[in-house]
Amino acid sequence: MNIGIVLLVLFLALMTGVGIWGMKKTKTLGDFFLGGRTLGPWISAVAYGTSYFSAVVFIGFAGTQGWQFGLNALWIAVGNAVIGAGAAWLVLARRTRRMTQNLDAMTMPEFLQERYGAKHLKPVAASVVFFFLLPYSASVFKGLGHLFEAVFGIPYDMALLIMIVFTGVYLILGGYFAIAVTDFIQGIIMFAGAAVLVLVMTAPEGGVFGIAGKIAENYRAHIPPERQPSALTVFSVVFMTSFGTWGLPQMTQKFYAIKNQQVIPKAAIVTTVFALMIGFCAYFTGAASHVFFDTASVPKNAAGAIQYDLIVPTLLTARLPQLLLALILLLVLSASMSTLSSLVLVSSSSVAIDLYPSRIDAKTGKDRSVAMMRFLSAVFIVISYFISRFQISIIVYLMSLSWGVVSGAFAAPYILGLYSRRVTKPAAYAGLLSGVATMIVLFFVLGANRSPLAASIAIVLPFIVVTAVSLFTAPPGKELLQKAFEGV
Repeated sequence: MNIGIVLLVLFLALMTGVGIWGMKKTKTLGDFFLGGRTLGPWISAVAYGTSYFSAVVFIGFAGTQGWQFGLNALWIAVGNAVIGAGAAWLVLARRTRRMTQNLDAMTMPEFLQERYGAKHLKPVAASVVFFFLLPYSASVFKGLGHLFEAVFGIPYDMALLIMIVFTGVYLILGGYFAIAVTDFIQGIIMFAGAAVLVLVMTAPEGGVFGIAGKIAENYRAHIPPERQPSALTVFSVVFMTSFGTWGLPQMTQKFYAIKNQQVIPKAAIVTTVFALMIGFCAYFTGAASHVFFDTASVPKNAAGAIQYDLIVPTLLTARLPQLLLALILLLVLSASMSTLSSLVLVSSSSVAIDLYPSRIDAKTGKDRSVAMMRFLSAVFIVISYFISRFQISIIVYLMSLSWGVVSGAFAAPYILGLYSRRVTKPAAYAGLLSGVATMIVLFFVLGANRSPLAASIAIVLPFIVVTAVSLFTAPPGKELLQKAFEGV
């Protein structure tokens, strides 16, 4: 894998260079967290797409859902592109950009506080962001560790350390500007690499259409009808991974940072095309495992249980030439580093912006927020490392827990707050708390295997709670509403 190591070194050097360049452009907290709200459609759209997809999708979801769902896993790709990407931009971006500017809000907790006039809502929301994005970040690390171990033979622990160092360098130095620029570079790698992966992998089997019939036939042989997932299970995964992104702070932050509302239509188209390509290639690769493995050869642990997280890495190392394998490694690495950097940035902001009591140094008069953001970014990365280091659960379940809690907490008060003047402060509290409680309870009651269903319920239920509570409580004051909805 000498070629792969050379490409890896060049890639990481490039990311470090962008971080140093971004540091020169990062003077204020707004620069560090939102890139000064100056980003155009292409960079904004690709930044959204690369934050959407990571090793969680390419390694965890592609392996798990590809094997368990077969070609039905492609519905996830369609849902992600149409709902999670395109519709999210068209429905949320315009109002989010305008209202966050009206309210001078940079984070989801800050937006909720200002939108509802609820001073205690920000610390509660910030705590949810910080603690429950940790499992998601750890799941990204975990997927990368498995891939490095399978492709390069690098020990899992060493692979994690490499990722920590380089993700930390370009994020801590350059902030969101560096993330956006590197996301654009990584997005190009992802788009090209995903297309080449599917074409090369399927060529010996008759191409995409030729292998599709074999996938369907072998899937029925490997997964008997009584063990095939129900329509509800498939729908819950599609819903969680598509609509669930509408309430994730690391995704909605992209709307805060756009230059103006005119970039939205173009960004929606670019993001949809990007998401469709990446999602299709990831899940089609996972489903193709039914052609290249059978029930005896699919990766298993000592107890005989299928190791879903190892299906795709094992498939790639066995079927792809060295140069292409190196390119695919960069594809997954690009996807994961962009997602991870967005997670770290948003999570550290939950403390540095939302919980940090005083940003101005009393003696020097300097704003200490950027320094605090950099420090907390490093802390968050280290904590994520330890969660992934001890191999807590499998990737899909880690991500499902995170998405269910965070999106369940924020989706209803955020989305309804953008469109309705009638949503009240008590309703916002009730929606946030009901989403968190529902996901945690259902995660343990239904079991980790049904965590996507638990997450879907946790996302939907707060919409009912917020609506019901708003009917019986006093609406926000006219002055607050006039400020929030001005120009919307």
